[in-house]
Amino acid sequence: MTAYISHTSIDCTNAFELATWWKQALGYEDLPGDALAPGEPECMIVSRTGHQLLFIEVPERKQTKNRIHFDLRPSQRSREAEVEHLISLGASQVADFRNADGTGWVVLQDPEGNEFCVLRSEAELSE
Repeated sequence: MTAYISHTSIDCTNAFELATWWKQALGYEDLPGDALAPGEPECMIVSRTGHQLLFIEVPERKQTKNRIHFDLRPSQRSREAEVEHLISLGASQVADFRNADGTGWVVLQDPEGNEFCVLRSEAELSE
């Protein structure tokens, strides 16, 4: 191996607000020693497994569809319950690709318009 991914960076207009939103959505935590506070131009959060998300303020707003996005697999809820939960946090639905047989996914966007997909949970996959 010559390199590895240190963290995932997300451009945004308000690093604190978007990091706080994703903390709620994913159950991530503050990175020890990182300044997660209103007005900070960069905010990092981390999962229990060590994956880090860095939110970086940029002057321009999102213009087009993401070229890279998150696919979320619920760990404690069904896909439908997870979609409802994320919408209650402020996500909005962009598209619905759920099929009658239970396959498929739902496309949502975070409060700044970054798209992500919600897949079936592991429990639903084994049904």
